[in-house]
Amino acid sequence: MDLGLKGKRVLVTGGTKSIGRAIVDTFLAEGAVVGFCARDEKLVKEREKDWQAKQGRVQGTALDVTDDKALKKWVDGFAAEGGIDHFVANVSALGTEDNTEGWRKAIEIDLVSTVNSVHHVRPHLEKQGAGSTLTIIGTVSLVEVSGPTQPYRSVKAALVPFVKSLAIDLAPKGIRANMVSPGTILEDGNTWGRQRDAGSERYKRSLARNPLGRMGTPQEVANAVVFLAGAPASFVTGTNFIVDGAITARVQY
Repeated sequence: MDLGLKGKRVLVTGGTKSIGRAIVDTFLAEGAVVGFCARDEKLVKEREKDWQAKQGRVQGTALDVTDDKALKKWVDGFAAEGGIDHFVANVSALGTEDNTEGWRKAIEIDLVSTVNSVHHVRPHLEKQGAGSTLTIIGTVSLVEVSGPTQPYRSVKAALVPFVKSLAIDLAPKGIRANMVSPGTILEDGNTWGRQRDAGSERYKRSLARNPLGRMGTPQEVANAVVFLAGAPASFVTGTNFIVDGAITARVQY
């Protein structure tokens, strides 16, 4: 299936690790031109060098998304080189503590910086016109509560109506907005990978709950993100696309 992404210009926040890394890799494999950011300058340079050697057209920038001036400069700078066709907000504070500092960090990174990035990107998407998209990475944990109390799921929940509102606002211009919400995603070194290696009971319970009998991979989430940006998904907007192996029991309607 041709997704129609060859030569399209894509911007991704949090693009060096796990799901973000897979998203950048998959867009590049489709022939897109990708700009990505992350906080770790060394890792950004490593990823950029690796991708340039293999697939070519990619630009990495070391950036703290809570620095709104730097965020806007990054967005506008990438757009000045040829516009922005697709945007993916992937950056997250993940498992911050259930205290004032943890809530503040989660709100600043997962909510405020995501909203700010959309505000900065939106004029460029509108300039590109019909066919442009934006995608925000969510989580199924906002409807399936398990594990310790954390700000993460509550803050992510605030983005669901935001995406729906964006989809309605942007639809007359032919621009689509969606959310992709992963379930339990496993890879070496991530939260579930560490719990697997430690033999934790929480990992065993989560694994046993999934009807597919396994956890997902970052690539499986990236596949959904990239599909939603492509031409074959041209009538899909305003949805919260669940990638969870049916671990959530609720009915989507």
